[in-house]
Order: sequence, then C-alpha cells, then structure tokens
Amino acid sequence: MEDVPEHIAIIMDGNGRWAKSRFLNKAAGHRAGAQALRRLAVDAEKMGVKILTVYAFSTENWKRPQDEVDTLMELIHDYIQQYIDDSKKNDMRICLIGDLTRLSDELQRKIADLQEMTSNKKGLRIVIALNYGGRDDITRAARKLAADVRGGRTTLNEIDEKMFASYLDTKDLPDPDLLIRTSGEMRISNFLLWQTAYSEMYFCDKLWPDFTIKDLEKAISQYRRRDRRYGGRNE
Repeated sequence: MEDVPEHIAIIMDGNGRWAKSRFLNKAAGHRAGAQALRRLAVDAEKMGVKILTVYAFSTENWKRPQDEVDTLMELIHDYIQQYIDDSKKNDMRICLIGDLTRLSDELQRKIADLQEMTSNKKGLRIVIALNYGGRDDITRAARKLAADVRGGRTTLNEIDEKMFASYLDTKDLPDPDLLIRTSGEMRISNFLLWQTAYSEMYFCDKLWPDFTIKDLEKAISQYRRRDRRYGGRNE
C-alpha cells in the first residue's frame, strides 16, 4: 500500500468479550490478544509501518479484580520472554513506555534486557505502553521539568511545546499518524493524550483477538482518504 502511516497507535480492546463469547476465561482472551499483536506486527512491518505503539496495561487497570491483574502480569512476563526469544530471529526493536517502577523487580529486569537486546535493531519499532496513562505521562513530565527549572538547568522563558514534549515518555518518537481502537468503543481512555492531538482516529467493532491484516488495511485505506490540515486550510 502507498501512503502508509509511519506511526500507528492501537488500543487493543475486547479480549475479555472475545473470551466470554467463546465461554473461555479472561486469561484465554488476553493470550489470544497477545498472539494477535505478534501476528499483526509481522504484517505491519511488511506493509511499511515504522512504529507500532500498543496499549498493553493502563494506570487504571490496577483497579481490576486482583486475580485478573495477577494473570495479566504473568502473561506480560511470558510475552516479554517470548519477545526476548524472538529478538534473536527478527529485526524488530522493542521499547516500553509508562511508569515501570510499579512493576516487579524481575519484570523490570526482563524489560531492561529486552530493550538492550533490541536497541540496535533496524526493523519495526514496537512500543509497548505498560502501566501507562496519558495524564500520568504529562504529570511526570511536569515534575521533571519543574525540577530542572528549580535546579537552574532551564528557565521558564525557555519552556515551549517542543521542550515539554522532550520530557514525555515518547520523547524520541514522532506523534502517531493514526490511532486505532477495536471493540466498538469510541474513546481514547487516557492513551497518549498529548501525542494524539492531531492523530487520525479509526474505531472498529472487531474484538482485538479477531483483528487481522485485512482490518489494518481497511483502517489505512480510510486514513489515506482523509485531509490532514493540522488546523490550517487547504485552498
């Protein structure tokens, strides 16, 4: 496809409903969702997508029942290890954003190992948002910037949008061109609030484990028909 967005962000919604519709437990839905991501990443790279940012676990997800949170953390452990194993066979770079300090020490070590092992990869860049919230991202950035002002490393007059963005978790990433959300929900749920200011939005009814390359092609096809003016006017 031509004019493929460089950076696609995805809210992978519907794992629980997918499992329920098949009389399975939620863990089975989350496993199916993780497998869907691995398949789609391969297809997205072939299409020419450069960056794929996915919402894996939000700062609000800690409010879920403890057994579900525990299951999610176990699955994240397993799939981080799978990505470590996969990194020996593919050219994908894996990065994580979010407040990782709340995760277990073991998981933080695995994440650090994965990021180090894939840091020189040149293929698709997969950005996993883990314990991530857009408001939390902005709040943490504001704290770091305030500390730099107080410490004399910058001044109030130097602060602009570009400087503030450099304090966000996504400081070395371009803003998403396209944001996709599955399962029929039409909100961004505290995901990349600053970064999606001018992203195109695409909502579909497919539950995430059922989302395929054909669905991605449909989203990109619609994206290509839109006129991105960034607040300006095309005469």
